[in-house]
Amino acid sequence: MSISPSSCNPSHIHSLEEIGWNEELDRAFSKYNGPYLPGRVACRQKTVFNLLIKDGQVTAGLSGAMRKLGRYPAVGDFVVLFSQPEAGTLTIVDILPQKNRFSRGTSGRESSDQVIAANIDYVFIMTAAGHDFNLRRIERYLVIAHASGVCPVVVLNKTDLADDPAILIDEIHSITSDIPVIPISAVSGEGVEGLDPYLLPGKTITLIGSSGVGKSTLINRLLENLVQETSHIRENDGRGRHTTTVRQLFILKSGALMIDNPGLREVGIGCASEGIADTFPDILELAEECRFSDCQHEEEPGCAVKAAVQNGLLPASRLESYQRLMRELAFEQEKAEIGLVQYERKRWKGIAKFAKDIQKSKER
Repeated sequence: MSISPSSCNPSHIHSLEEIGWNEELDRAFSKYNGPYLPGRVACRQKTVFNLLIKDGQVTAGLSGAMRKLGRYPAVGDFVVLFSQPEAGTLTIVDILPQKNRFSRGTSGRESSDQVIAANIDYVFIMTAAGHDFNLRRIERYLVIAHASGVCPVVVLNKTDLADDPAILIDEIHSITSDIPVIPISAVSGEGVEGLDPYLLPGKTITLIGSSGVGKSTLINRLLENLVQETSHIRENDGRGRHTTTVRQLFILKSGALMIDNPGLREVGIGCASEGIADTFPDILELAEECRFSDCQHEEEPGCAVKAAVQNGLLPASRLESYQRLMRELAFEQEKAEIGLVQYERKRWKGIAKFAKDIQKSKER
């Protein structure tokens, strides 16, 4: 793939540190001697990757070996590029160690997770006043954020359209414990300064949320430039069109890096069991007082969680959401186990065929 300017990010890069490079990555890259360069994936367009490197931006393809192994870099990944200056080409040949992978579960018969972004410091869970406001969806986002090891921040957009934004903020706080909730209006700029503590040089933030919540509008506001297309939401159901079609990494004026993502229609939790405890600490704390250690908080006697619901100390909708997610998690784990069994069967079938082929060649 020829070296050329990238259309994904107009900002100019002067050093690797500006795009999140650190000592750990430096050590991992040190084993590569010769015509190799480090870079960071800014966006992927089909088979072409746009990357940020020291002193510029380039495009590159993926090596055949990586395609064969199914190793496709995600936006935010740091990669190793094989440079052939005489031919004017760059090829991605390796992915450097990841600090984390922000992913969600996908639908289908086999259990698999879709990587949304890699090497993230914060995830801005964007919701908006109006039709999009949904506490249960926010809980799902929190589960995958916690499971990915990324610090979540809830951003309540379009507060100028709410009769009383404080009511919505209180509702979010009821499910988020001590997670920050920042009210803003990306259109007017009101409250956007509340995001400043997270928009630090070299830090990477990814935006997630439904279509129409204002992710691209916020990007444009922070860049003080119209770089992302936006569209109006439908008045009948409050839903927006997918104006963002690819994941893209932008460098903000503050030096922070922000990844814009297409709107998510479905928020599967995959096998994100680690995220449940951090998302529902109130229920797990109550569960310690249940009579049975394996209480499902349904019809068991001596259930402290059900008692809290009956006494008005815990919203019934909160418990229902927890139980729904736990059932989904159990289903996804079962799919994963079935998938592993199928994989082993396929592997041993291949080994057996290989052995038969060898035996036949000997008989000849």
